[in-house]
Amino acid sequence: MTGETQNTTWPLPKFYFSVTGIPGNPVFQEVTGLESEAQVIEYRAGNSPIFAPIKMPGLQKFGNVTMKKGIFVTDNALWTWFSSISMNTIARSTIVINLLDQTGTPQYMWTLNNAWPTKITGTDLKSDGNEVAVESIEVAYETMTVAIG
Repeated sequence: MTGETQNTTWPLPKFYFSVTGIPGNPVFQEVTGLESEAQVIEYRAGNSPIFAPIKMPGLQKFGNVTMKKGIFVTDNALWTWFSSISMNTIARSTIVINLLDQTGTPQYMWTLNNAWPTKITGTDLKSDGNEVAVESIEVAYETMTVAIG
């Protein structure tokens, strides 16, 4: 039994991931907000014998993605990227978030197209704490594609 190859398919762990496409190539400890939804359009024709409206899919809507990372002494790449925003002249980028398997091979890939930073948050400061300083950046994007393996 020991050392045999198992034919069981296991779920991927969520702690082994990478993020590319952000200036400075920071390493993040958390990514949240990978979501999309279709808005619902309700319609009822005036002569419809059914009193309930018909529901149809409308525009797709994408939420913002929030990424968190530790603060290092000489690393201000996120603040520099956020500071580059000026009235409608931000350089948009393509951000790829990879969920990796045990060999480091991407198995799921979320691609955020035309992404740009909308909010940056510095760490909270407490004199009685002993946690690592963490900053976060929130990114808006126009479309998201998901690819498998």
